[in-house]
Amino acid sequence: MTRAVKRAFRFRFYPTDAQAAELARTFGCVRLVYNLALAARTEAWTLRQERVNYNATSAMLTTWKKTDDLAFLNEVSSVPLQQTLRHLQVAFTNFFAKRARYPSFKSKKKSRRSAEYTTSGFRYRDGQLTLAKMTEPLDIVWSRPLPEGARPSTVTVSQDAAGRWFVSLLCDDVIEQAPASGMVGVDAGLDSLLTLSSGEKIVNPRYERRDPVALARAQRELARKAQGSHNRAKARLKVARVHARITDRRRDHLHKLTTRLVRENQTIVIEDLTVRNMVKNHRLARAISDAAWRQFRTLLEYKADWHGRDLVVVDRWFPSSKLCSACGALAERMPLNVRSWTCRCGQTHDRDVNAARNILAEGLSVIACGGGVRPQRTDVRTGRSSTKQETQRATAGIPRL
Repeated sequence: MTRAVKRAFRFRFYPTDAQAAELARTFGCVRLVYNLALAARTEAWTLRQERVNYNATSAMLTTWKKTDDLAFLNEVSSVPLQQTLRHLQVAFTNFFAKRARYPSFKSKKKSRRSAEYTTSGFRYRDGQLTLAKMTEPLDIVWSRPLPEGARPSTVTVSQDAAGRWFVSLLCDDVIEQAPASGMVGVDAGLDSLLTLSSGEKIVNPRYERRDPVALARAQRELARKAQGSHNRAKARLKVARVHARITDRRRDHLHKLTTRLVRENQTIVIEDLTVRNMVKNHRLARAISDAAWRQFRTLLEYKADWHGRDLVVVDRWFPSSKLCSACGALAERMPLNVRSWTCRCGQTHDRDVNAARNILAEGLSVIACGGGVRPQRTDVRTGRSSTKQETQRATAGIPRL
């Protein structure tokens, strides 16, 4: 069984000086057009209560190119400029649908440097990619082959904080959906990155702590440089390279973990963790960010969808750690320093393994009953639970320790 999907293939490339200059100009123009369009849309709504759509901003772009101050916009390809207007339209659509915050202006120093080209803005022939306004193809390191006969529909060029150049090609791909019969509950943690319901514990690599000497030295050198100097720019680049190495290692590890879970199990159950609120704990914020639970869930979601797996997310208020997986008794308190505990039924539990088993049982009940086995917190907008409503409190008959 197979499934056709849209898949992005990311490669590193090394531009010539002329190509780097052209891309830098394109990045700047993309950022400027986005900010101008956002300012125009904001002003139209604030002053005249008028909504400006993509077609109106596209007409504005044509007008801007004819002015003396913005005539330099004609020097770069028009495709990335149109694409950034489409991205702004998507941002406003998500905002009005209450899926995202109000769009913000792009910063020259902090925002991602990228430009997107559609089929009219590039040429892909014989394994060589040439962008608009360029005479030579990009020097791409083809670390893996594209799908046979694949033709990119969009190409995104970007540069990260460490100065590395990347190109992402969006192609049609076919995913082989091999059958799997396993079921697993996953409990995320800090001592162990993941604890599975089978009892297996996956060690937390703590990549941010693996390069403490190199990172501390680079940050000290950055702190000694004068603001705005060229030496400070060089020192900032060294710090960014250390962070990029940490990020690459973490991403590679999470990709391997999620791929393994998806290949071995048909049903995967995880917790709904609110990482945004958890990092407000200043003692654990750095460790939680290094564990990258949100990135783990994102990778797991799209891979489970690709391979036809059932991914169940249990409610964040489910007492997975305090509930005995043997008799169902619920403990009153369970501080974080308690790593193992004994239920009054005589069963001794490892805190994380017990939580993973309870998460799996809760997920299976969601599949069987169409909702959680205990009342969920009500939804703020609808006033109703997001899962099946129980006529009686589901934990009413569970004894407490």
